[in-house]
Amino acid sequence: MSAQDTVLVVGAGPAGLSAAATIASMGKKTVIVEKEDILGGAPIISGYAKLVPSGEWAKDAIGRMVSRVEGDGNVSIHKSAKVTQVAGEAGNFTATLSNGDKVEAGAIILGTGFTHFDSINKPEWGFGTYEDVLTTTQMEQMVSAGQIRCPSDGRVPERVAILLCVGSRDRQIGREWCSKICCTVSTNLAMEIKEISPSTDVFIYYMDIRTFGLYEDKFYWKSQEEYKTKFVKARIAEVTMSPDGRLLVKGEDTLVKRPIVIPMDLVVHAIGMDPNTLNPEIAKTFGIGLEKHGFIDRAEQYTNSQGTTRKGIYVCGAATGPEDIDSSIAQGQSAGARAVADLYGQQKVAS
Repeated sequence: MSAQDTVLVVGAGPAGLSAAATIASMGKKTVIVEKEDILGGAPIISGYAKLVPSGEWAKDAIGRMVSRVEGDGNVSIHKSAKVTQVAGEAGNFTATLSNGDKVEAGAIILGTGFTHFDSINKPEWGFGTYEDVLTTTQMEQMVSAGQIRCPSDGRVPERVAILLCVGSRDRQIGREWCSKICCTVSTNLAMEIKEISPSTDVFIYYMDIRTFGLYEDKFYWKSQEEYKTKFVKARIAEVTMSPDGRLLVKGEDTLVKRPIVIPMDLVVHAIGMDPNTLNPEIAKTFGIGLEKHGFIDRAEQYTNSQGTTRKGIYVCGAATGPEDIDSSIAQGQSAGARAVADLYGQQKVAS
């Protein structure tokens, strides 16, 4: 096949896998380049539990997507590899890989994802200081293992606090954006905790609740009414430890305007979505722009929504900003179809 019959997909998370499957289904050759030694992106690498909104285990849902591309004769895969150089133009790119291989492709799709916020950047909330302060990804790993325990001593927690907007909507640490998924993921996580440990009380501390669209009823109200999750509108100042070894969540209840100090056994940070830490390198390698927060910049919003600032290079999923898995998959399909359509248009003009 010629370069115009091949599309290079960089990143094999939900968006990249969706793009690759779409391209292959349209009869084009797809080359996937993934820097990790496994496919599946954050849901697999970080050990997510049940996905929102389907409730299906991540290993099963994303596993099907992986199997689909691995079993497709139109797809070839390079694991533990990165693109180090890109030459050429739309319709005729040559990408050099870190393993020495070269890929000739008519179009390139970036599904390079995001980086989870590092809670070390919010030290006043106890992560890295107290064993029983975790992140949502660590809590999901507990759920996947089927047991909820305090890491410090293995006891079943009587009270768990989930703190929202850790690394989101926080200008003091340079995170001005809402990470979109945290509220819904946290309400779902609260229900999962109760299913495994019915005696555990779960509290969610929030500035605002943003379970958007149809998720309001399925997660926010269900979590309150059926699973008795307790929602506290508050601004958290710090997490410390009491003399008896329990964690103390300190702040202000912003509804009644009074200080609060609540003892907890486990505190969970609902961590936000940062730009991929490799984005400056990615931007330089592919000759594309980044928007002001460091996510990949897109082309014209309405007529080329999956395009980047360089013709022939497309982007999908959380590489452009915080995104949920379902939307990332849809964007992968969109980017794949757009890339193939543009290549078809170029071939038509050339003939």
